[in-house]
Amino acid sequence: MQITKIVNNNIVISEDKNHKEVVLMGKGLGFQKHKGDEIKSSQIEKTYVMKDHGMTQRFQEMLTDIPIERVKICNKIIQYAKDTLQKNINDNIYVSLTDHINFAIERYQKKMLFSNPLLREVRTFYREEYLIGTFALDLIERRLGITFPADEAASIALHIVNAEYNTRMRDTIDMTKIIQNVLKLVGDYFNIELDETYTSYDRMNTHLRFLAHRIYSGESLDDGAGLEEFHAMIRQMYPEEYACSLKIREHIKSVYSHDVTDEETAYLAVHIKRIRD
Repeated sequence: MQITKIVNNNIVISEDKNHKEVVLMGKGLGFQKHKGDEIKSSQIEKTYVMKDHGMTQRFQEMLTDIPIERVKICNKIIQYAKDTLQKNINDNIYVSLTDHINFAIERYQKKMLFSNPLLREVRTFYREEYLIGTFALDLIERRLGITFPADEAASIALHIVNAEYNTRMRDTIDMTKIIQNVLKLVGDYFNIELDETYTSYDRMNTHLRFLAHRIYSGESLDDGAGLEEFHAMIRQMYPEEYACSLKIREHIKSVYSHDVTDEETAYLAVHIKRIRD
């Protein structure tokens, strides 16, 4: 591979064998180098492949001003997230999370710490991502001596959720509020306090995450053929829970203009029954 552009002493731009633009990172990779120089593979610590030139351009501009140690920390956090979640994570997270953590460190140095109003919800609804956020805070403290509050773990978690579902931060926050509102509706409907430690609570939370994503992606859970008997059975077996799921259906239609299918309504009733047992 040859250098097509030098960003700084540690970061250069090149092209892979498919002529796709890549960002390469490695200690001294660009030091005293010139355009056209060959790059030794042993010097490359990380290769970034962005989905388009615009994202690559934004990433290299951002890396120009960020200390290499912070970039390495973000790489480790993202790799830990990929290894832990075992899911496809949009590589744009290398831009969004690196930018966020760099800005958070700058705010910390200026003694400008902000609370995250969704801390409790993130800790509850996105438990795995939140734990990755706490890993990130531990890593930052060990490497940089900076101690962030738990609010920052929640902010990092939301960036990871963005990358999982390929959504914007605004949509992720709104999706979180959908889950929050539906669970509150269930609690108010039955006048109960939902136990967040129950496995059934986790299962419903997972279902609601996918429902929220379908709302913002404009998708629906299709009513499959031959499910009429399933709907009828759920209505008969769990009449109270099914009535509650109809309330949820009305709420989603009213607030988000999204049609919840009969199949989705029935599955909601099943999950509501489980968290009541």
